[in-house]
Amino acid sequence: MKKTVLVTGATSGIGEACARKFAAGGYNVIITARRADKLESIRTELEAEGAAVKTLVFDVRDAEAARQAVDSLEGPWRDIDVLVNNAGLALGLEKEYEGDPEDWNTMIDTNIKGLLTMTRLIVPGMIARNEGHVINIGSVAGDAAYAGGNVYCATKAAVKAITDGLRIDVAASALRVTNIKPGLVETNFSNIRFHGDTERAANVYKGIQPLTGADIADVVFFAASAPKHVQIAEVLVLATHQGNGSVIVREP
Repeated sequence: MKKTVLVTGATSGIGEACARKFAAGGYNVIITARRADKLESIRTELEAEGAAVKTLVFDVRDAEAARQAVDSLEGPWRDIDVLVNNAGLALGLEKEYEGDPEDWNTMIDTNIKGLLTMTRLIVPGMIARNEGHVINIGSVAGDAAYAGGNVYCATKAAVKAITDGLRIDVAASALRVTNIKPGLVETNFSNIRFHGDTERAANVYKGIQPLTGADIADVVFFAASAPKHVQIAEVLVLATHQGNGSVIVREP
């Protein structure tokens, strides 16, 4: 029987790459995001390749919309085997005392509260079936703050603590819980962080070969594919010339 994965934030970057990886790996795939047109485009592509795909359009910041979307799932789609909490973003790189409170709220509501909402909606079903896997996309930024990262780093530190806490809470069950912590990944992440400033975003990746969304999707799928008695609790994934969240050696 095919397993089912639900991936949040699946219209770009790591989330889209995870959806494609799990579809290629034989999973039924539920993809969620705010952009209905992009979700539909990805669904059409994956179905043409033979995958079974369901789309759910909502913003993880809206807990009621998320609940309604999950409640709309019927039949075998309700039994989610793998939850990939990927939806997240960074906004701004200002000093903390110069930051935009609206940016703070968006990051906290998406990166922390959205992840908690999806966990609360999906994990009880996993507990009832005594099987399942929650994979949270954290960040190297959750290990230590870097200049200008303040609130974003705090949200990813929270993801680590929440992931560790869930792993403790479900230890008596057969559920597995994983935190994947990417370093420098070239997606639209920086473009969003700099509010559409494409030139500034491109400079983030100059002089180094960054990771790709597909690289992280490979790690996510590997964790999900481990034998049932193996729980890959945490993985830090960095580009070769990246030492940590703030040490990056670039070619001149």
